[in-house]
This record gives sequence, structure tokens and C-alpha cells, in this order.
Amino acid sequence: MKNFPNSLRKSITRLTYVLLLPLIASIILILIKPQISQAANGARMGGGNFNTPSVPRGGGGFNQNYGGGYYRGGGIGFPFIFPFFGFGGAGLFGLLILIAITGTITNALKRGISPSISDRSLERTTSSPVTVRMIQLQIGFLASAKELQKDLRNLAISSETKTSIGLQKVLQETSLALLRQPNHWVYANLETGKVPFHAAETTFNRLSISERSKLKSEVISNISGTTLEAFDPMIESNEPKKIKEFIAVTVLIASTSELQLSTTITNELLQKNLSLIGSIPSKELIALEVIWQPEGENEALSSEELLTNYPNLKYL
Repeated sequence: MKNFPNSLRKSITRLTYVLLLPLIASIILILIKPQISQAANGARMGGGNFNTPSVPRGGGGFNQNYGGGYYRGGGIGFPFIFPFFGFGGAGLFGLLILIAITGTITNALKRGISPSISDRSLERTTSSPVTVRMIQLQIGFLASAKELQKDLRNLAISSETKTSIGLQKVLQETSLALLRQPNHWVYANLETGKVPFHAAETTFNRLSISERSKLKSEVISNISGTTLEAFDPMIESNEPKKIKEFIAVTVLIASTSELQLSTTITNELLQKNLSLIGSIPSKELIALEVIWQPEGENEALSSEELLTNYPNLKYL
């Protein structure tokens, strides 16, 4: 390559870099693929809007109607040039790595094709937030926290989830419900990071699917103003009975807030994190999803089921 012109040598290097990154990313994702166990029924509530917000040059806020731009079910189109593999055990940071790699590939291709593309794109999106903070909080409760299941169920049935104000109320009430059960906290984990605005919806949807795949079925669902209730009768199994002792709750948030959250897990810091999360204002809340398992009052997860489905949980 020493005899090649500098421009040609740079193009070959860039092309090699672009071609190798998808292979490396795929290998990483294969290695971190978790073993998911659909242990019990669950429920979820939330909503959001990832449409580019209309922000006047002089200021303003986000569009307050959350009726569209958010995944409710069915297929998702992922704008990536290599296939997805399972996450779950990899958690939020596995997704952030994937997005970072994809962003690098995209930027490299743009530089190779037309340096002016990025400039024109930037001009069109100057009114959009540059980055969005993703938050994933998971808590494992003792199964005796039956009031928590009742609180979340009532909240899912009665909440208005189509507007930012309604979602902020769901977030606040969920945070309060979790804060009222400190004696039942056993495990917890918090992950947080920033992603580009254009990749935020894909990231959030992928996190949501990863968590929903852990549920045998969704008994209650209240997403973006659409409420669904289903009933799944208990089926007797011939498998040996396991001691059921836990309830798992996952809170997914996409926000523009600059929160000082701690990923170190202690009872005191968990309490502080819940208070901070519950105080996110509606204008800075882009999307929210609360998922809990199991939903039934007479159901619970065994220790093995909890730690298999939520391997990143840390003992408090």
C-alpha cells in the first residue's frame, strides 16, 4: 500500500474499517445473548412520542400529544446494516455499544460518499435535542409486597397515557409505589446512558421488547391511551414445585433531563434515584414504560427465575 496515493490508501482503510465493524458487533452480541425464561404473566403501562419535536427558534417545549411515534406492538424496522441478536443480559450498555458502532459506520459512509450530507442533516435538526438519556431501573421485591402489585394494577387500569402530563403522573405514582416498599427491596440495578436523538426510538423499543420477552403473557397493557386486559388461566404443571418468593419491576425512561443518578446500588441510593426519577418534568419526558412480573396476586417468581431473567440485579 506504500505505493498507493494517499487518497486511495485512506479510502481502502475506511472501507476495511466499515466492513469489519458489523462482524465484530455481531460476534459481541452472540456472546452476550442471554437465556430468557418466560416465568410468569406480567403487565405494562406507558407511552411516548419520538417524533422530532417542533421547537421554535426562540424556545418552547416538546409536542404534548403522545398519540403517535411510539411502538405498541408488531414489527419494528431497525435502520442497521447488520442483524440483531438477543440482549436482556447485556442490558442498556450493550445497546449503547451497538448504536455507537452503527453511528461510526454511518458517519464513515457519509464521509466517504459526501462530506456535505452531515452538514445538511445538522441544519435540519438544530431544533431537536442532540442526545436523549436512557434509564433502565430494575428492582426485585419480596413476594409479600402484594400492595405493590395492586397499586401498579390500579394505576395501569386508570391512568391516562396519551399525553406527557398523563405519563408524568404515571412515572410519579410508580416511583411513589416503589418508594413505599423499602422493607421488601432485595435486589436492584440501574443503568443509564445517552444516545443520539435519531437513535433514541430504536433503542427504547429494543429495550422494551427485551423486557417484554420475559413475560409469559401481558395480562394488562395500557400504552399510549390503549388499554387491553386479558385473562390467562393457571395451568397445572408436572414440574417440581419451586419456592416462589419475588416480584420484579422494570422502569424504562427516555428523557432530556440531566439527572445525577448513581449506578452504585444501596438502599439509600436507590431511594434517592427513585425520588429523582419521579421528579422528571413532563416536558422532558419523551417515553416511559413500566413492566412488572408477575401480575397476579397469587403469583411470584422463584429465586432462579428472577436471576435468570434479570442477571444484572445486585443484592442490596
